[in-house]
Amino acid sequence: MEYVTQTHKYKESCFLCIGDKDDKESLVVARLDKAFIMMNRYPYSNGHVMVAPQRHISSVEDLEDEEVIQILGLIKKLSAIFREDFKVDGLNIGINIGKAAGAGLEEHIHVHVVPRWFGDTNFMPVIAETKVISEHLYSTYEKLKKRFEENFG
Repeated sequence: MEYVTQTHKYKESCFLCIGDKDDKESLVVARLDKAFIMMNRYPYSNGHVMVAPQRHISSVEDLEDEEVIQILGLIKKLSAIFREDFKVDGLNIGINIGKAAGAGLEEHIHVHVVPRWFGDTNFMPVIAETKVISEHLYSTYEKLKKRFEENFG
C-alpha cells in the first residue's frame, strides 16, 4: 500500500543517483567508486537488491569496462552471501532495458538480483494481488550490510 498510495517523489529525480546520500536512508548495502548495491524498497522477494553504476546512464553499451567489472564483482559477492547466509535455492539476476522490457526506471541502468527459495511464491499474488515478504526490509539490509563490511571491506 505504501507504494501505490505515495505521490512518487522519485519522478523528479533519479533514486539510483545516490551521490553522498546516507547509506541507511538510501538502503545502500555496499559502494565502490564505480558501482553500488541498493535494496529494492518494493521487493519482489525477500532480499531483492539492485546493482547499478554510480553514473546516471541508461544503456549497457554506455558502461565503461571498470563499471562492468565492479557490477559483476558485486553480483558475484552477493551470490556467495545469499547462498551461504540466506540459504537460497536460486537467484534471479536480470536487467530490464526499456519500458517494453519492464523497466520501471529507464534512465539509470541497474541489475536486479532476487533471492529465491522453493515455495517462496504462494497464492497471495494470484488471489489478493499482494506479495508476502517474510522479513522486514531493514532487517535484511542490516544482514547484508554487515556481511559486506566484514568480508569485503
